[in-house]
Amino acid sequence: MTTTEKESSVRVSKILEGLDLTYKKLLADKRANGKKIVVLRDNKIVRVAP
Repeated sequence: MTTTEKESSVRVSKILEGLDLTYKKLLADKRANGKKIVVLRDNKIVRVAP
């Protein structure tokens, strides 16, 4: 791996960690407020209770 590839992989891993944390916070907020989560399943929009 070159230096730029290492830097790129570090950036990608940080972005993925941030997205994971954001998703966890979103689920916690939805559960606390009793709201449904909207997801795409089999090319259909579906509302799921958390």
